[in-house]
Amino acid sequence: MIAGHFGLAAAVKAGRPAIPVWTLMLATAWLDVVFAPLYLSGIETVDGAGYGGGVIHADYTHSLVGALVLAALFGAVAGKWLGREAGLVLAGVVFSHWVLDLVVHRADLPILPGNAGDLPTFGFGLWRLPAVSAVVELLMLAIGIGLYWRAAAKRDPKRARTLGLSAAVFGVATLAADLLGV
Repeated sequence: MIAGHFGLAAAVKAGRPAIPVWTLMLATAWLDVVFAPLYLSGIETVDGAGYGGGVIHADYTHSLVGALVLAALFGAVAGKWLGREAGLVLAGVVFSHWVLDLVVHRADLPILPGNAGDLPTFGFGLWRLPAVSAVVELLMLAIGIGLYWRAAAKRDPKRARTLGLSAAVFGVATLAADLLGV
């Protein structure tokens, strides 16, 4: 679902042009960035493979409380360099990852880190319908890129075509990689 996350980042960029696009892209993927070393060390795991085909045991990075903590930390660090308002926006973008994952994941998102207390896990399971999930992701990406391009065209009409083309190529490549499980 990384393409959908990037679509949201592009949409936020349209409304917050002062925030560097790379920080928005990093923010939207931050839970997965932190997941990677935990996955490589065996702390967090994935059962299954392919686009939406796995149950993810990301009990720290993708728990509700873990996502809130990671969002707050990212926002605090970003706020030191980019200002308080940008830090708050970026914290929100980090947390949006959990909200979007809630829609697509099977019930594998815990409330507490490590699934402490063995509480119920959450996820609405849109990935069970891969074609529908892919269409939703494509729409999120297209809308985000469209909003980004429109805002960029208002600010710099001469560069608008280049920016739109670059965003579209990036978006298509990201969606293809996402669907192929790369």
